[in-house]
Amino acid sequence: MNELDHVSQVRCANCGTPMQGEFCHHCGQSIHSVLKPVHHMVEDTLDMVLHVDGRILHTLPPLLLKPGFLTLEYFAGRRVRYIAPFRLMFVLCLLAFAVCHFAMEGGEDLPRHAVVLSTPFEHADSPDSVQRALDNELVKVEAARKAAGANAVGIAAAAASEARLRTEAANRLAELRKEQHPAGDGKTREADSGDHTDANASNPFNSAWDSKAYPVHLRWLPAFANRRLTQSLEHMHANVDALSSGGEAGALAKERMTAQLFASLPQVLFLMLPLFALLLKLFYVFKRRLYVEHMIVALHSHAFLFLALLLGVGLVLLEGWLAGFAGWATRPVRLLEWALVIWAPTYLLLMQKRIYRQGWPMTILKYLAVGWCYVWLLVWALVLGAVLTLSH
Repeated sequence: MNELDHVSQVRCANCGTPMQGEFCHHCGQSIHSVLKPVHHMVEDTLDMVLHVDGRILHTLPPLLLKPGFLTLEYFAGRRVRYIAPFRLMFVLCLLAFAVCHFAMEGGEDLPRHAVVLSTPFEHADSPDSVQRALDNELVKVEAARKAAGANAVGIAAAAASEARLRTEAANRLAELRKEQHPAGDGKTREADSGDHTDANASNPFNSAWDSKAYPVHLRWLPAFANRRLTQSLEHMHANVDALSSGGEAGALAKERMTAQLFASLPQVLFLMLPLFALLLKLFYVFKRRLYVEHMIVALHSHAFLFLALLLGVGLVLLEGWLAGFAGWATRPVRLLEWALVIWAPTYLLLMQKRIYRQGWPMTILKYLAVGWCYVWLLVWALVLGAVLTLSH
């Protein structure tokens, strides 16, 4: 009988160790096969990414109402009942920015195409012919702008084409002056006009920059990086021109920039997590906590902020919806909004106090110092997000 029990015992397919549960205690491999139907694979993928099950009921209430509770539970080893910190922060971040984007604008996808126009200034042999060629090309640009209609990308491309045409026309006029006055006073006039125009056309941070004639070239960068940088600066010039055009074109460009900004902000804010954890490590260096522990604090702090942002936007939308037919109900909703605004900094202060266990004077001092540094980091992160937005 013992032999039969021994033979029928399930062994790990990887190392051959007798199994005592669903996972091998020697190598950790699961007893379950990875060869499953497609619908089971989809379920496992969604569970791995979102993990929306009973754990969410144990995670969100203390995340919102008990400062530092989840972090201390994680440090104590009680982790099975709660959603993992990174997954929690990741899902709340995506939801918060999606709801914010929905609340602010709409975010329709716009068709992407460029306006390419010819510039026959090289055949112009006099200032009058340059002006005629410029007028003809500007007529084409205006037609392209009208044909673009509500397409913000087409409008921006038309504006960039107009700026490029005027720059090339000015360059051609400078060449003609140089040909007509090769010496003497002509050099002075060239210094007064031609060189100034050429300097504007070669400066990548000038609105008259000609990216075709003067591409960005940094010796310490490879060729593909210089090409990518030139393309990004072209996009920035086109987007700035579109935003400054005003009217419907400016409004559409603003809407497109807002959509792209919300798409880039999660990536930028992910870079803030290790920096915030580093700040905590520096300010609490004598607590002898590992950097990973400060990272867990940063993840739970940001998860709470994203949850508060999600709830705040939801309350604002609810207030706007109630204002149409039940104005009396907007007052308690507004009170909840103010309570959430006050609770957010209070929560972070209490969380810092409960986790690092220092006296109130030192906790408040470090809280203000960490907050001041974090605000500056956040400002630079938003600037980086804006630059990434303009460069697309």
